[in-house]
Order: sequence, then structure tokens, then C-alpha cells
Amino acid sequence: MKILVLNCGSSSIKYALYDMTDRSVITSGGIEKIGLPDSSITVKLNGEKHKMERRIDEHTAGVQWIFEVLTTGDYAVLKELSELDAVGHRMVHGGERFNESVLLTPEVMEAFAACNDLAPLHNPANIKGVNAVSALLPEIPQVGVFDTAFHQTMPDYAYMYAIPYELYEKYGVRRYGFHGTSHRYVSQRVCEFLGCEAEGKKIITCHIGNGASIAAVKDGKCVDTSMGLTPLEGLVMGTRSGDIDAGAVTFIMDKLGLDTKGISDLLNKKSGLAGVSCLSNDLRDIMAAAREGDEKARLVNEMYTYRIKKYIGQYAAAMGGVDIILFTGGAGENQWEVRAAATEGLEYMGVKMDDARNRACRAVEAVLSADDSRVTVCCIPTDEELMIALDTQALC
Repeated sequence: MKILVLNCGSSSIKYALYDMTDRSVITSGGIEKIGLPDSSITVKLNGEKHKMERRIDEHTAGVQWIFEVLTTGDYAVLKELSELDAVGHRMVHGGERFNESVLLTPEVMEAFAACNDLAPLHNPANIKGVNAVSALLPEIPQVGVFDTAFHQTMPDYAYMYAIPYELYEKYGVRRYGFHGTSHRYVSQRVCEFLGCEAEGKKIITCHIGNGASIAAVKDGKCVDTSMGLTPLEGLVMGTRSGDIDAGAVTFIMDKLGLDTKGISDLLNKKSGLAGVSCLSNDLRDIMAAAREGDEKARLVNEMYTYRIKKYIGQYAAAMGGVDIILFTGGAGENQWEVRAAATEGLEYMGVKMDDARNRACRAVEAVLSADDSRVTVCCIPTDEELMIALDTQALC
């Protein structure tokens, strides 16, 4: 069975083609800068990357280009599109309607479109991707895998905000959480890796990167997560502020004369690592500058890891303890300093890191804690595309 996984953003399309007989990636890549003159596609095949440029004005043309690359030219891996058995899509915001992956029918797409207000940048792009495939391959089954679905097992006291209840009833204002496909994958995979069952385990999953979130997973189900109605809440991120006093938001709006779009841009695109450091949204740049004595870089680096540590403590308290803490995502998988700082001082709750193991680990599955640590700390590289492919296979 061959499954194509698509992740359609507002100006990009990422893809991966899987052979599900052995879960291997046949080829992958992505189109960037859709709608701009210098749009391009990068193709990853046999360990090499190849880049081509072509003006792509909208998503249907982008999907068509991906299909062309798959079937014709130097990087073709299919003789014809009929070899594709199904397409799986990353769908961002499913609201309360979707708590699991589903076949994409007209009725499902209508319900998904009703969630557009909750993710006005992402959901319409997801819809464009589905429609593009339908236009080119009208008979192929398509599956939607929702970023928010894994978090729908949160209890109401965890997802509700203490605001007038009618705002929840009328507009669905509550915590939804994101990165759910990643949190689901790594929380399942860490149990396979350690040879244990999810039942009875209390796991804290730390997806740490330019966008970052943490989830509390008890008995295999999410019971809390750091992102909220939008991906803004929670941890300090590359350009997002994370948690901030709502009173500070209105204060800033008054002082700077900002409307809702202006404050949204400030908190989502000009804050976080970039905003405090006045340097970069890339943690690697921040850490390098901090080592050279840059005070703002030092400050935001410590803010970044402190917030992770604080959420770990919160979720251990919420679950009545923790058995496994795992790190994933770009920084979580590759930056030993982040893992060290985020777990420093947690000995009281049974965390004992092995410094040599931690320093040696880079984007591989590994135990990072000492043999006598009561809490097992791991690195588990995420694979959201594989999770989407597996869900697609199961439904087709």
C-alpha cells in the first residue's frame, strides 16, 4: 500500500510518500513560497536533496507539481498516479467535533470548515490541499488527521477557561492544544521503546522546537496540554510569547495603539526568543550568543528552559507523579543543554540524569537518565508523517 501524506500550509506544501509494507519513506519534500515568483520544490530521494523552481500561484497547481515529480522526470518513483492507494492530510484545528482521524467526506469537510474561525491561517490551507487532490484524483480516499484530536480526552476542568461560560457555549472558547499527532506518536513509541504498556504509566511529552508544547499523558490518554485555544499559550517559543497576563495584553494595546491584528502579530510573530533577544528566533543562535556573553540571549535562554521545567512540575502534580519524561522536536531531540536545564533540580521528584548519555544523544531514541533514576527520561524523535500514514492505512 502506497500512501501520500500532505501537510498544506498557507504558502507551502510538505509531502512524504510511504510504502506501508515496511513503513519506509520512498521520497519526500515540499513546495515553498506558493503565490510568489520564486516558489520552489525540494525533493528528497535516496539520501539526496534536489531543488527546482517554478512559479506556483495556488495549491492545486502545487499538488499537481508534486504529482508530476512523483511520476515523471529524474525523480519519479511511480509509473502512474493510480499506484497511490490513499492520501493522508495533516488537519490543524478540528475543534470539539473531531477526536480521531476520519475519512474526508463532504459532510466532514463542511464540519471542518466550520472550525475556520479557530485557525484562520491553517484550516483554509488544509481545505485547499484536500480540494486540490480531489480535483486531480477524484476517486482516491483521503483521510484527515487532526492536530487537536489527541487532546480531546482532557477533562473539562483542564480545558475550560474561567471566563463567562456563554463564550464557550457560543464560540467554543476553551483549550484545545496542538502538536497532538506528535504527542500521540511519541507517547506510544516511548512505551514500545521501553517495553512497557501505556496503561498505568504517567508520561510527560515535551515537544520542544520553534513551536513548543508539553502534554500530560496518563494511561495513554492526554489529560492536559500547554497550548490553548490557539498555539500561542504555554511555553516560550521562537516568535510566540507563550503564557502572558491578559491584563498585560490590554495594557500593551493601549500604550502602542494596537488593534487585535496588531497585538496578535506582536505576540505571535515578534515575541518569544526573537522578541527578548533582539537577535534571532533560532535557539542555536541564542545559545551561541549567550556563551559569548550576550545578556539578553542568556536571559531568554533561561526563560525558555525554566518554562519547560515549570510545566513538567505542574503536570507531575496534576497526574500524581510521573514515570517517563520524553523530549522530542527540533530542540528537544538535538540540544542536550535544553534537556539538562529543563530537568535540573527535579531530583526531588525522582529525576536523575546521566550527563554522558544526555550529551551524546542527538536525534536518536535513547534513555538519558541514570540507571537508578526513579523517572525514566528519554529522547524519542517524532514522526508525525508516519502517524498520519498509519491512521490513513487503518481507515482505507
